[in-house]
Amino acid sequence: MNASTNARGIVLFAHGARDARWAEPFERLAGKLRALAGPGVDVSLAFLELMSPDLPAAVAAQVAAGCASITVVPVFFGQGGHVRRDLPVILDACRAAHPGVTIRHAVPVGEDDAVLDALAAYCLSQLNSLG
Repeated sequence: MNASTNARGIVLFAHGARDARWAEPFERLAGKLRALAGPGVDVSLAFLELMSPDLPAAVAAQVAAGCASITVVPVFFGQGGHVRRDLPVILDACRAAHPGVTIRHAVPVGEDDAVLDALAAYCLSQLNSLG
């Protein structure tokens, strides 16, 4: 993305896994988000462990691309230890490394009622499709 158009960024922050296929749904989500967000928003993925980039690298890449404001969206179902303990420490390090950039985070996606409604609808559709 052109640095002059990247005023804002979104980083989807996931756990990570040894199997590269694990990241495929997150990559599809990032693609859908890019299509919806339009050209003024940089969308990237970051992982806590086992995959790259990590969150500091993803934030640094967005800053280098010209993002002045970055929102980290934890694609976790709830606020376990990684979200409650690890994420704040990583975000503080990112903020210290990029003091002129606004870096905030959302609640984990699994705590949003609209996400839970979509999951419930999916579960019901599977029940009905299986007879």
